[in-house]
Amino acid sequence: MASMALKTTAFLLTLNLLFFSLVSSDTTPAPAAAPTCSADILKFGVCAGLLNNLGGVVVGSPPTLPCCNLFLNLVSLEAATCVCNAIKANVLGVNIDASFGLSMVFNNCGQKVPTGFEC
Repeated sequence: MASMALKTTAFLLTLNLLFFSLVSSDTTPAPAAAPTCSADILKFGVCAGLLNNLGGVVVGSPPTLPCCNLFLNLVSLEAATCVCNAIKANVLGVNIDASFGLSMVFNNCGQKVPTGFEC
């Protein structure tokens, strides 16, 4: 009797190992959430003057305070998203390439566009 129980146990363990080896745990990571803008993009209209005077920007001139103050409580990725959304929605009233405008606003405010961010 003991050998029959041992054979049955061995058979069941082998069967379990076979089934567990065939099971796949295909876990794909969830896609990263797109960055959002918690600020009102209409407020970024104050940055329009900065972009309208592209030819008048002087190296070393102080940043445009009303525009740059919007960045104070935002993480750079969120600020980039806000400026990008404002440019794309034409809130600034300036027809300009979004990536170029983003770089201009960030540079004027002494910020760097987050690495890999695309407007």
